[in-house]
Amino acid sequence: MDTRNTSVRPHAQSRNDGKNHSSRSTRRRYGGVVHDNARHTTRFTVVGNHLAQHEDLSLVAIGLAVHIQSLPTGAQVDIDTLAERFPEGKTRIANALRELEAHGYLRRTRVRTDGGRMVTRTVSCNQPGRPTTEDEPSPRPQDRRAPDKPPRRRALPSVPQPVYPAPDLLQTALGVLSGLRRTDQRLLISATDAEHLVPGVAAWLERDLTPEAVHRALTANLPQDPLHRPAALLAHRLTAQLPPLPPFHRAARHPLQNCDTCDRAYRAPEPGSCGACRSDHTGSAQHGRDDPCP
Repeated sequence: MDTRNTSVRPHAQSRNDGKNHSSRSTRRRYGGVVHDNARHTTRFTVVGNHLAQHEDLSLVAIGLAVHIQSLPTGAQVDIDTLAERFPEGKTRIANALRELEAHGYLRRTRVRTDGGRMVTRTVSCNQPGRPTTEDEPSPRPQDRRAPDKPPRRRALPSVPQPVYPAPDLLQTALGVLSGLRRTDQRLLISATDAEHLVPGVAAWLERDLTPEAVHRALTANLPQDPLHRPAALLAHRLTAQLPPLPPFHRAARHPLQNCDTCDRAYRAPEPGSCGACRSDHTGSAQHGRDDPCP
């Protein structure tokens, strides 16, 4: 006959019965997220888990980083633009941008444009800490296939040439070109383009037009569309609208010279003797009848 040992403590009973064990197992099997994934072939962005599951970034910062990484190069990501796109407001967006900058997902620097204006350049990093050779975004695939040499710049149309390109005439022509942008900012041209256009403006000035008249002719009735090549438009106008030459143009525009023989003033392209002295020397005319003083 069996004898029960009353000195042995009874086994502790579990506080959870079998049903609770089954419920916890069921939650492990069926609870939590379940992924229903489809393979993307277009319009997708690869995001690293180091960003999607970042332990220190806020949810706003993670979402904003994913949005910025999905944007094309050149898209605006300033606070005002993002605040118009999302309902979080400028304060939360600014804080999220600072978070991303602190953890290396954004680099923001102030740079000066060719026009002298200061702007903020933002570089989005999809993998912080990766060594880079320069502070620039990675080129897109089509940029890698581009040739090393930049595309050849199309030559500007030819312009009229002055009969006598005197230095003061060319300097006045350059002043006309430099002043065009005061009437229309789109007429801002480079020094190289100005060098090409200066003779054309000088040819207009030789035709007894004032600098103000040439300025009006070049800036009147400009197209409303953007001017992709303002220098080409100016070259076309200088050629197509060139006024006729005034009478006695060739002699009138030569610089003043002092005659080597009689010291009288006369106009000629180069120093030498006036027409009267040359005539006296050859016996073909009397002194004083040719090349009168202006």
